[in-house]
Amino acid sequence: MSQTSYELKAEARERVGKGSARELRRNGLIPAVIYGDKQAPIAIALSTNEVTKRIHAGGFMTTIATIEVDGKKIQVLPKDYQLDPVRDFTMHVDFLRVSADTEVTVDVPVHFINEEKSGVKIGGVLNIVRHTVEFQCPADSIPEFITVDLAGHKIGDSIHISEVKLPKGVKPVITDRDFTIATIVAPAAGVDEEQEEAPEAPASE
Repeated sequence: MSQTSYELKAEARERVGKGSARELRRNGLIPAVIYGDKQAPIAIALSTNEVTKRIHAGGFMTTIATIEVDGKKIQVLPKDYQLDPVRDFTMHVDFLRVSADTEVTVDVPVHFINEEKSGVKIGGVLNIVRHTVEFQCPADSIPEFITVDLAGHKIGDSIHISEVKLPKGVKPVITDRDFTIATIVAPAAGVDEEQEEAPEAPASE
């Protein structure tokens, strides 16, 4: 199920800078900026609780939000956020203004299905090369994730981006090669990972 859009109420910030940012955080607010769409950036303040809740709910970077600033509603997509490395709370968020025809670049998570119908069932190991893939797509139809079907893939197979059904208008940013998303590899039969070279495993039927 795709994340639905949500609204956040914000207030415009008159003062910017370290001192005012600290003051905002003391009052339970996060400094943020809305930029893009050939308009001047707007400095805003948002509720720390609301934003943190959205980040923890998942899909934050792929879900369009509506931010209301002084009665005006602006559609945005989060582009970046900073967390305090020690206390794990949100320090700052950058939002990109979007409209229906805005093309955006986003990292979309990869989900795998039907492992039990692939070489994984008989002991193969799914080696995920890319947990996310960077796509270009319309701002109003960002996929929450892409699905890779492993059914029929055997040990030794590689799964490439060309085998993945992508939603309409969603294109990989890498276009010059059919890159690998995952491989199914033979298990390292009980080999200690510390060992540089695995001993010859006895052949077994």
